[in-house]
Amino acid sequence: MPLAIKPANACALDALSLGEVMLRLDPGEGRIRTTREFRAWEGGGEYNVARGLRKCFGLRTSVATAFVDNEVGRLIEDLILQGGVATDLIRWREDDGIGRSVRNGLNFTERGFGIRGAVGVPDRGNSAASQLKPGDFDWDHLFGKLGVRWFHTGGIFAALSESTAALTLEAVQAAKRHGTVVAYDLNYRPSLWKSIGGLKKAQEVNRAIARHVDVMIGNEEDFTASLGFEVKGVGHDLSAIETGAFKAMIETAVREFPNFKVAATTLRRVISATRNDWSAICWHDGRFHESRKYPELEILDRVGGGDSFASGLAFGFLEFNDAQKAVDYGAAHGALASTTPGDTSMATRREVEKQVAGGGARVVR
Repeated sequence: MPLAIKPANACALDALSLGEVMLRLDPGEGRIRTTREFRAWEGGGEYNVARGLRKCFGLRTSVATAFVDNEVGRLIEDLILQGGVATDLIRWREDDGIGRSVRNGLNFTERGFGIRGAVGVPDRGNSAASQLKPGDFDWDHLFGKLGVRWFHTGGIFAALSESTAALTLEAVQAAKRHGTVVAYDLNYRPSLWKSIGGLKKAQEVNRAIARHVDVMIGNEEDFTASLGFEVKGVGHDLSAIETGAFKAMIETAVREFPNFKVAATTLRRVISATRNDWSAICWHDGRFHESRKYPELEILDRVGGGDSFASGLAFGFLEFNDAQKAVDYGAAHGALASTTPGDTSMATRREVEKQVAGGGARVVR
């Protein structure tokens, strides 16, 4: 049965994301500890999905977030504008001069190479986005009057503070109330939860949100840590799928959360930081759909690959309402995003569709 998705002509937005957008500082091929220069990008787990849907697939998207009104905040806004994502829902906070009470989040990121894995060093304490709270957005106006087809948020934003967890719950409840498809990427990050209650708090927050989710995205670690599901035999590579253990976990999850219409994840076997086996799987309407496999995919920058999968998955449902096409578009978009620097995708729809059709890497003239 297809997802119940509002028609495009009845909505002002195809997709809306709720989350923090940070300034990513990238030392390129070097190390954070030794670099003398950084390249600046914008990025954030939830935002990256809206950006991919706009820049690669041409849909109408916006992001609900917050920045301090200073030069760094305006730089991040400018980067968002370059990606085509609407900025009407940015909440601007007054600068206190030194960032004592509120600041913009930074994320120092090394890409990794070979045996040296990627490294992320976030610097986001007291960020404007982490101080967002229930009541900061008029969800009934957004979802009810303006209309949104697809709402995406996730476990990174929900883990930033007690207030962002409450805001996330408020948002998904409102989206459901107005018939918007709710997608949620569990994106479990132990470092975010350790100071606010750890695993117990992560499960408490994520399970409350999960009861209002239509499309749940997450790998085996996400489902185990964030929702408390454990299935014997689940590992951290493709063998989990080969034995059916991960599929069993999904089947267990959808029995407890019958509101899940879709459950999906990327499948990665890390050979090295620059070589991964890559594919994806999607459960919908009682069936599993698997994407094309990309064996030994060469990785330039793995950060954001899962977010690009999520945006390709969303596009497949929004455009075709077809689970097989959704997982194919998601896997292809995520694979292509891993071949370029930065959190966000530089792929085009034509390039994604070439990969979906089985295309290779021959030169294009």
